[in-house]
Amino acid sequence: MQRRGKGTIAVVSALGMAVVLGGCGSGGSDEVTLRLVAADYGDSESTSSQRYWDELAEAYESSHPDVNVDVTVYSWNDIDQKVRDMVDAGKAPDLAQIGAYADYADEGLLYRADDLLSISTQANYVPQLAEAGEVNGVQYGLPFAASTRVLFYNKTLFAKAGLSAPKSWDDLAEAAEALKAEGATYPYALPLGAEEAQAETMQWLLSGGGGYTDGLGTYTIDSPENVHTFTWLKEELVDKDLTGPVAPGKLNRADAFAAFAKGEVGMLNGHPSLMAMADKGGVEYGTVRTPGIDGPSGSALGVTDWMTAFKKNGHLEQAGDFLDFVYSDANVLDFSRRYDLLPVTGSAAATMAEAEEDQHLKPFLDSMATSELYPAGETSWATVSARIKQDIGDAVASGADPESVLTLLQTTATQAG
Repeated sequence: MQRRGKGTIAVVSALGMAVVLGGCGSGGSDEVTLRLVAADYGDSESTSSQRYWDELAEAYESSHPDVNVDVTVYSWNDIDQKVRDMVDAGKAPDLAQIGAYADYADEGLLYRADDLLSISTQANYVPQLAEAGEVNGVQYGLPFAASTRVLFYNKTLFAKAGLSAPKSWDDLAEAAEALKAEGATYPYALPLGAEEAQAETMQWLLSGGGGYTDGLGTYTIDSPENVHTFTWLKEELVDKDLTGPVAPGKLNRADAFAAFAKGEVGMLNGHPSLMAMADKGGVEYGTVRTPGIDGPSGSALGVTDWMTAFKKNGHLEQAGDFLDFVYSDANVLDFSRRYDLLPVTGSAAATMAEAEEDQHLKPFLDSMATSELYPAGETSWATVSARIKQDIGDAVASGADPESVLTLLQTTATQAG
């Protein structure tokens, strides 16, 4: 459906269609305030996402004097609960850029993408990201920022140990042994702590030929492939003291990244923001596709965050027009480059793939084509993800039985579904 109303904003789609900036009014005299709640991708006041959104809102308002955009930014630790509290109190924002959408879609609270966006904007999303935003074949979640995971390794530590980058699980285990012998604090950092255990877990499951769900979307957490993966992790890495001084179930992703930036980690799975941290710490690093059982993994973990538009305040036309502006190439590229993230639109991704300034992101862009995302379209995913964060570290703890832990998680997923 081509949304009609006040002028649509320029965007160049992956199909080559160009739409020019239209009129700046909605035809009425009443001003509308759009309330946007967004997550913070910065690590300081100077890099806060509040600055990005304030600049974007000001630029939009300058050509749309009848629309005010009021933006509030919260940390990732708080954003999802803040929005849930607003919704439960009957005060849903017009737009929320958050970590999940399916529960709100299931409750009938969100606008459909095809009612909200211009055709060119909706058609321009990277296909697998758009598909991950669907519930029962209808898109409600709008991809906002994306990343993939690759294996980072410390080139200095690898050179000292006479190693080359690993391609398979056996290569990784042998490299970890050699790094331990050379005194590396964390030969392989395995962050299965509560912060982001669902990401490290899925990356390993994919590398073992499994995953959280099958092709039909049914949870398969205790599949033979997944049991084999976690049994291997426990026996070949954790039990041999190759994962460092902090138990994997207690090691958070942020702490693992910080240790890598200090030169204490030989290898770990990471996303693009780790590059800036490593550069700042003076760590010379390399990246390769995540090792799999017999060679490089055929799938990478892809992650996207979501923009949602709530029906509560009835600002369909204004919210949609603003989002067309948000997803223009210039704005998508600006945000992606500020935070070393991957663009969620085909045209911006094509630009980034060719631009010299973005070549450091090429390994992540390349892996997007074969990436698999969390089952975000399942309304049970929030519950399942929370339980994985809580319990998956137990699967590799001393004396644990990985299969028993995965079976308990499967039971949770089946009941939640």
